[in-house]
Amino acid sequence: MEINGGDCNSGDKSQAETSVLSSKVSLNHVGEVTLTLNSDGLSWKSLDSGDNGGSTCLGIKLVPDIPTEVKFSDIYAVEVADSGMIQESNLTSVGECFLGNESHDSEKSKSQACLWIVAMYSFGHKDLQTCQMWVNKINDSLNKEVGRPRNLLVFVHPMSGKANGRRTWEHVAPIFARAKINTKVIVTQRAGHAFDVMKSTTNEELNSYDGVIAVGGDGFFNEILNGFLSSRHKAPFPPAPSDFLDTLRNDVNSLDYASNVACSETHYNKESDPLLPSSAHNELGLSPLGTDDGSHSIDQEIEYLLPNQRFRFGIIPAGSTDAIVICTTGARDPITSALHIALGKRVCLDVVQVVRWKTTSTSKVEPCVRYAASFAGYGFYGDVITESEKYRWMGPKRYDYAGTKVFLRHRSYEAEVAYLEVESEKKSSIPDGSRMFGKVRSLKRKKCERIICRANCNVCNTQPVYSSTRCPSATPDMISQEKRWLKSKGRFLSVGAAVMSNRNERAPDGLVADAHLSDGFLHLLLIKDCPHALYLWHLTQLARKGGNPLDFNFVEHYKTPAFTFTSFGNESVWNLDGELFQAHKLSAQVFRGLVCLFASGPEV
Repeated sequence: MEINGGDCNSGDKSQAETSVLSSKVSLNHVGEVTLTLNSDGLSWKSLDSGDNGGSTCLGIKLVPDIPTEVKFSDIYAVEVADSGMIQESNLTSVGECFLGNESHDSEKSKSQACLWIVAMYSFGHKDLQTCQMWVNKINDSLNKEVGRPRNLLVFVHPMSGKANGRRTWEHVAPIFARAKINTKVIVTQRAGHAFDVMKSTTNEELNSYDGVIAVGGDGFFNEILNGFLSSRHKAPFPPAPSDFLDTLRNDVNSLDYASNVACSETHYNKESDPLLPSSAHNELGLSPLGTDDGSHSIDQEIEYLLPNQRFRFGIIPAGSTDAIVICTTGARDPITSALHIALGKRVCLDVVQVVRWKTTSTSKVEPCVRYAASFAGYGFYGDVITESEKYRWMGPKRYDYAGTKVFLRHRSYEAEVAYLEVESEKKSSIPDGSRMFGKVRSLKRKKCERIICRANCNVCNTQPVYSSTRCPSATPDMISQEKRWLKSKGRFLSVGAAVMSNRNERAPDGLVADAHLSDGFLHLLLIKDCPHALYLWHLTQLARKGGNPLDFNFVEHYKTPAFTFTSFGNESVWNLDGELFQAHKLSAQVFRGLVCLFASGPEV
């Protein structure tokens, strides 16, 4: 928004000073208006005399849809601009302005309600001091808007997507500059660079920022998220797979958990990973995470409690899929994401904590922790990521090529998955413990019964009831649920855990259309071995708007806050938000609303 120091259509200077909250000014392409400063925004009323209802075409009167107000919550910047004369419109030019070239953008925003378009209003007054007074008044009101960032740490991945991360940032950087947001920009030089910076940054340094921005894809955001949480998230870890727990009980003295041992295959810094301590399990099989010496850092907890709604994450999409951005803003558009950040929008995200356990009680490979905000997948999903790494030079098309190769192989993997049943889902589940050949309909609901996650979602905004008093807002929902573990064992083409719907260009409804951003649950998707043609039908339903990918005999779908996984025989690899993670024995649990994003959720 601009207030231009050009033409004067109001009274003298003394009158302007006494009526600064309501002045006669010129609005670009409209003419003379009365501009009023309200408690929640600006409003204006045209002062042009005569019939100013629009133009006429073939005897039909065209009434332009002229805005007459703008809320402070929608204004990201205001400034004095000496750009020349205000264009005082006559009736003809008003019709040309609002029914001509600009109508295309207006229609585009109406058809894609989640896509935000930058609009500029230029008001003119002959006295520059009066313009400055208006700018100061509006800025005072904008400064009172809660949650708007002032200092941001920005990581740019230059090789994301089609290697356009740097160009994407240069495209949106002026928005932050005009909004007077200070940005410290770090262009990553290698894999794991952002992880190392986030992990080594002290809490005192982080407190000087209102958030951190990732210019890249889902995998890049995952790297930053893990760097942030690895040294700050102190919470119980999930139960281990049952056979490992049995070994642990029988031979507990043979286990020597180190507190700082490297994970062998990750892209992060391999010198220090957060691992599981040797504390005893409680009744759920949980143990608290501690510091290097086994104790909790009270000072660090006081400095950085999680969740922390003041410190937020933002994503400027520049990746190959950008599922997190689509699920949290509704559009895969850098301008839309930049405006969400500049306006200080906020939405909470569930985060799943994934633990890779030792293969056996005598294994030298120590357990380690990773986090994912959107998806964890094994089998088909992991094989596609592994295969696509060979063809990074192809850009985003590598996923289509790799996916086709993996599909033609049609590999299945023998494994056992145990999940924590939710009390509210018991009535819809099948009591028989053997589901290997049964037709599972535990969550097969009609489309009309789906509650889709949108902005101001009632499901996500409902406060959970937790039994823990130490860190109630970050404790998994499973602690307050009745503990009943169910198992599914067999050969799986894929095992997926969707933390959110994971909408993207290849799956318009996502993996689970009615998954929520912050309800404390993930959706466990078990795809049993099946004929090639049926699996193709399932994938086709995923790629179709309004499809039913879960409505198959070989698909099992469970809503749960935690699960464990054990593989047998040949192994695949896990895909955590696009990052590879090898695990023979794995446990996972959801932490509700653990982090916040600069976003508001899809609007429609």
